[in-house]
Amino acid sequence: MVLVRQEIGDVLRDFRLQKGRTLRQVASKASVALGYLSEVERGQKEASSEILASVAEALETPISVIMREVGDRLAVIEGLGIAESRIPDTLPDELVAEFDSDLVSR
Repeated sequence: MVLVRQEIGDVLRDFRLQKGRTLRQVASKASVALGYLSEVERGQKEASSEILASVAEALETPISVIMREVGDRLAVIEGLGIAESRIPDTLPDELVAEFDSDLVSR
């Protein structure tokens, strides 16, 4: 079973590390207890939307970016993948033929 709280925690930790911030720095700036934020990052606690917003602000990252990353990771886990859900990996034969004929005529 996929646990959303685990993915949220992983994403928060990844963003924090990318920004070069310590857990203590982010917790302090977000006004969240250090131990609680640690549990959120480890997927042991569910974070409220208010906590997520505070942590996102402390990371100077829009909450939409964080949640999009969570959604993308969940899609991969569920076997949907980003490419499969948004962009086809092949072009229809008609389109390829039309493109080829345009190149030949030039």
